[in-house]
Amino acid sequence: MRTGMHTVPEPSPPPTPPVPLTALLAREDLALRQIAGPPAAGTVLHGAHTSEMADPYPYLLGGELLLTAGVHIPEAAGSGTYFDDYVSRIVAAGGAALGFGVAPVHDTVPRALVASCETYGLPLLEVPPRTTFAAVGRAVWQLMEHARTAELRRVTEAQQSLAAAASRPDPVPAVLHRLARHLGGRAVLYGPEGAEIAAAGRTPAGGHPGAGPAPDASPDGSPDALTALARLLVARGSASASDTTPAGIHLTAYALGAGQGFVLGVAAGRRDPGDHTIASVAAVLLSLLTGDQHSGSGAARSSALVRLLLGDTAEDVAPLLGGDRWLVVHARPEERAPDALAASALGAALGSPLVDLAGDVVRVLVPAGREPGPQPGWTLGVSAAVAPGGWRAADTQAARALGRARATRTALVRYGTRAALAELVPPDEAEAHARALLAPLADNPALTETLRTWLSLHGSWDRTAVALSVHRNTVRQRIARCAALLGTDPDDPDVRMELWFALRRAER
Repeated sequence: MRTGMHTVPEPSPPPTPPVPLTALLAREDLALRQIAGPPAAGTVLHGAHTSEMADPYPYLLGGELLLTAGVHIPEAAGSGTYFDDYVSRIVAAGGAALGFGVAPVHDTVPRALVASCETYGLPLLEVPPRTTFAAVGRAVWQLMEHARTAELRRVTEAQQSLAAAASRPDPVPAVLHRLARHLGGRAVLYGPEGAEIAAAGRTPAGGHPGAGPAPDASPDGSPDALTALARLLVARGSASASDTTPAGIHLTAYALGAGQGFVLGVAAGRRDPGDHTIASVAAVLLSLLTGDQHSGSGAARSSALVRLLLGDTAEDVAPLLGGDRWLVVHARPEERAPDALAASALGAALGSPLVDLAGDVVRVLVPAGREPGPQPGWTLGVSAAVAPGGWRAADTQAARALGRARATRTALVRYGTRAALAELVPPDEAEAHARALLAPLADNPALTETLRTWLSLHGSWDRTAVALSVHRNTVRQRIARCAALLGTDPDDPDVRMELWFALRRAER
């Protein structure tokens, strides 16, 4: 088995797909005519290149339509091997087709060139005098751009379809069914032991002309090629593997999750540029769907949720979730609003499946042993480590840390827990003083939060406005209102210190 192993990249836009030669011939404005070579239906173009070199081999990448007016052709070319040498070098370089311009050098396409193209199987196009090479090249690139747009649309629609399938009550079969339909083949989910768990679609007929249907198993009962590829993938510990069978069927296998043993296998009769992106999205979704089944953590979380709903405390259910002390992380993407898939991916990056998507903020409950780090594209606020009874307070801390991170344009801010001089004051006396000092603000949480944020940001109007998502004039009005209710001057450093002390004690 000829197998290629490689790391699965992040799903990315597909490369520009080639265009069929038939699409170029169908352009009436060009009036191109094929006069030699195999049928155009089997030929695709990756570009167009004009050259009058006698040997164009060094200048071709492969897949081009080579355009020439025959300037390089010597007068006695028809009586020797010139055309055979010329065409054979184009074929050796991977040229897809040859376009010969009639006029101004030649009135007709040389018959020896036609014969050579027939001999070497190179499609030969006659370019009429009124059609410029520039117009042909522009038409090729226009067709390629249209093809790329269509492929991007196909990939986007497939991604949306797969995401919708993952939200169904039967997500694994639904995802496999959609994937098989989008790729026109068969999609299989293999378990840790290599056994087929679920499958959808049919193994296609061979990928090259004349190939018959490919059986799902060998005549002697041995596993089919896709199963063998999936097992080889697990044995080698690779992220993905690909192969092509003698019948021309393209096989690909993707490891799901981090060493859990689940594998997604795909068999398709063709391999379009966007297929890898579509299959990669399906692999990510299936990784999320199969992760809990393998570890049993999903059942534990479900049990914890039921117990909370039935009246148990956070301390009672925490052992089911696997931690004694916890961090709460609030995260907000730097650009567009997050979706469920982005939230799950963030949770996986932080090492926790306990994720909540609330509007434009994602909240993650993380065991304290897994210290969160900055995540590309996200702004994070991290609470202090707390016991389960302190989850609510930690949620508030994480929200404030996120506000400060956004205001200071910092990727990650941790809520401060360092002991200070305030700890020397007896807690009862400190809390009584805080309640008395802040009593005029007790019925107005917006004023209290604005004062707290403003003080934490050293009196910056702009940063406070960003952190609270309000206008800077609103901040000024609220601080002025606080000063009036409290009867203090917030510009006085001593007043600021006392207010901060009171606000910190009031959090507890």
